[in-house]
Amino acid sequence: MKILVLGAGATGGYFGGRLHQAGADVTFLVRAKRAQQLATQGLVIESTKDKVALPVKTVLAEAVKPDYDVVILACKAFDLDSSIAAITPAMGSATCVLPLLNGISHLDALDAAFGINRVMGGACQIAATLTKDGVVKSLTAAQSIVWGTRDAAQAALAHKLADAFANTVVDWKVSSNIMLDMWEKVTFLCTLAGMTCLMRASVGDILATPHGHSLIQRCFDSCVAIATQEGFAPRANVIERFQAVLSAKGSTLTASMLRDIENNMPVEADHVVGFMLSKARRHGIDDLMLQLAYTHLKAYEARRARQTSS
Repeated sequence: MKILVLGAGATGGYFGGRLHQAGADVTFLVRAKRAQQLATQGLVIESTKDKVALPVKTVLAEAVKPDYDVVILACKAFDLDSSIAAITPAMGSATCVLPLLNGISHLDALDAAFGINRVMGGACQIAATLTKDGVVKSLTAAQSIVWGTRDAAQAALAHKLADAFANTVVDWKVSSNIMLDMWEKVTFLCTLAGMTCLMRASVGDILATPHGHSLIQRCFDSCVAIATQEGFAPRANVIERFQAVLSAKGSTLTASMLRDIENNMPVEADHVVGFMLSKARRHGIDDLMLQLAYTHLKAYEARRARQTSS
């Protein structure tokens, strides 16, 4: 099985690196500067348990050929169009894409480009960053990935990918209902990103305020209601687990979107919070917290655009 990973950043670098470490045939599609860095020092992964430097295969965009069984897509939503263009030459007649983007709406663009039979569903949980020195640094002990079929033709490939992950240190699962998994994740992610960005604070700091808990809960309730109306009601045990995280006093947890704001980086405002806001309005669901969070993110984008252009 031949796997192409778009990029060697925090997410793609971590999961692709762990696959390579376990013996899978992995190639990273990267820009020239990152290719040189990887050729010099290897793909360096630093976690809470280990630090490894892996010699990996890379390919530049102009040399990509349709030689792969699966393409792992771990870009940010605002880079989706350029990422689709980059991986198109890698798509053979039976190649499937496994997207690990946040949210749901990227599936429409990928389906339009390659067809639903070529696009699996996927999600991951990882807190990681790419340092200035090119190190993929995992910030917590837990990293997980889940994927599943959206078309019956993908079943064999989904299980071959399971064989590739079997010997890794990653917590992985082939899902029998990947769309439910993805909707469950977005209910949590939208609440976490929306609230920690809106308040510019961690979960614990928000909870320390007089109204923090009720505002977080209001946002989460709206997100759960949206998923339910879309036909993917989150499971009771999942809701309980997410609520425990969102009500943990003293928690230092923030969304990566807040870290992007703090580093004056682009954010996935439309892809996550904007997407859920549009769904809330379609279904007549309480959208106040989503509206506030989305407005905050769009104001940040407007200010950043003005500063960048000046």
